[in-house]
Amino acid sequence: MIDDERQIRRFLRISLASQGFDVVEAETGSEGLQKAVQCSPDLVLLDLGLPDLDGQEVLEALRAQSGVPVIVVSVREREDEKVRALDNGANDYVTKPFGIQELLARVRRLLRFRASQSGESLAMLFRQGSLTIDLNKRLVLRGDEKVHLTPKEYALLERLCRHAGRMVTQTQLLREIWGPTHADDIHYLRVVVSRLRTKLGDNIQSAHLLQTEAGVGYRLLVEPDEAGETTANTERLS
Repeated sequence: MIDDERQIRRFLRISLASQGFDVVEAETGSEGLQKAVQCSPDLVLLDLGLPDLDGQEVLEALRAQSGVPVIVVSVREREDEKVRALDNGANDYVTKPFGIQELLARVRRLLRFRASQSGESLAMLFRQGSLTIDLNKRLVLRGDEKVHLTPKEYALLERLCRHAGRMVTQTQLLREIWGPTHADDIHYLRVVVSRLRTKLGDNIQSAHLLQTEAGVGYRLLVEPDEAGETTANTERLS
């Protein structure tokens, strides 16, 4: 996310993190280009009115080094600005102010398209016992019944599913789901984990799904395969 408005960055960071996205921020064009090289992002949200470089210049520079999808998010609403941005390689153009649900839908569409072009999917299907987690459809089932999760509950489950079998620290989960200012708010996480256990039919005394390591973090447990090695029962979706 390359935008010099702190409030816009905060709003987008919270909204994107709630959907399970990792967000890297930059407030200048130069910083954004540097971080794009360092982080190899899956998608860039780019403002045009930056303090050091014009966003159109940043877009041209991004295109010179990468094919990463770019959504321009700008107050500039003139047709010639939109046409220039699209000619410079932007994949989409959203005018401020915007509806967050519309922007998230555009982000998901571009990521799905990029995944289909590379022959891979960004999402996985996780199955364990009667539980099915379809990250592509944002669907959780216990048997044939849909499990209704709050955005925070789903974001937590999605994070653990993507790291199935591995410990994810409390700090990492708090930063990614609630934001960096909540890195020490462990009670937030405990409440959501408790609710998630109840909805998924897990039990802290005899956990078969969510494992707690006190003071460290949480792990989504996976079943051993036929060879006796622990592996996540996940599938790539086409």
